[in-house]
Amino acid sequence: MPKVQRRDLPLALLNHLLDRISERAISGDQLEEFSDWLDTEPEVPDGRSFKRFSGMCVCGEGELVKTFLIKVRSRLAQKSNNRQ
Repeated sequence: MPKVQRRDLPLALLNHLLDRISERAISGDQLEEFSDWLDTEPEVPDGRSFKRFSGMCVCGEGELVKTFLIKVRSRLAQKSNNRQ
């Protein structure tokens, strides 16, 4: 199985990841947790993969991290809170 690629990322992908970090306000603590995981040189499947961390999920394909997702409250929960 391949390991997560940390160097020589395609420039467009690197810019995409930096944009997602900014847009989704991913915290320094979350990035540190992600970095600690990368330090373990994790193996990943050839296809799609997902790694959950506190407050975010890293989505990848093969050896490349493709994007970051954050936990979002469901619409049902938001509607319930708005009624109070």
